[in-house]
Amino acid sequence: MTDNAKIQEILRSDNAIRFFQDPLKDGSEGPKMVWVAVGTFEMGDIQNHGSDDEKPVHEVSVERFAIGRYLVTMAEYYQFLEATTKKKGLDDLGWGRGKYPMIVSNWENVVAYLKWLSEQTGHEYRPPTEAEWEYAARAGTDTDYWWGNDIGKKRANYWESNSKFGGQRTSPVDSFAPNPFGLYDTVGNLWEWTCSMHEEGYQGAEEYCSGKNEPGRRVVRGGSFFCGPMWARVSYRGVDRWHARSRNDGVGIRVVRT
Repeated sequence: MTDNAKIQEILRSDNAIRFFQDPLKDGSEGPKMVWVAVGTFEMGDIQNHGSDDEKPVHEVSVERFAIGRYLVTMAEYYQFLEATTKKKGLDDLGWGRGKYPMIVSNWENVVAYLKWLSEQTGHEYRPPTEAEWEYAARAGTDTDYWWGNDIGKKRANYWESNSKFGGQRTSPVDSFAPNPFGLYDTVGNLWEWTCSMHEEGYQGAEEYCSGKNEPGRRVVRGGSFFCGPMWARVSYRGVDRWHARSRNDGVGIRVVRT
């Protein structure tokens, strides 16, 4: 049985993976989440197609956690914004609202949204660590993208993808197929914040969350609609070079529930 077939068999097991949404105080539902089982994987540039910053390839174990099936959407962020600031509008650059990913993200916005979501649900929500993100994005694979080493065409929203979005704007979060763990947009669309601070090469910080107010540059993962295939690889480590209060239209957030 191939590795991919094994993954599909695991996903069909009742106990292997579960999808859920935590209720909010007003009776609506929070982000769609996926339980990811405890596991061990090889983290880093397994295919040797990247840079020294993606090395050494090393074994990492993760505990069970839940992660968002999608990037946080504009609709979800509007709900928070209206509940906390009474604002009913938000600049979406004309790209789209509803199921389009949140594009007004800066670190302060992310921290405020996650604090509100945690209060609403009674559970702790946070960004993923670098290790959690890569474990969930790989979904049991060891290739550059969860489907293989060739990014192909129209499989994700990245530069020159031959999709109607590539190099132009974000796409709705369910526009492309999910990975074997059920996660969408782990390749392209928007960079995704992690809570791990960047170190040159792997020295251990990839397995931990830094403090929300801790100074330093956090790692972003996954590439975006204006990035080429090299930057969309599952092992590529981007670095947040923007001030905590500065808006960046290329970065979003996928939440984790502990």
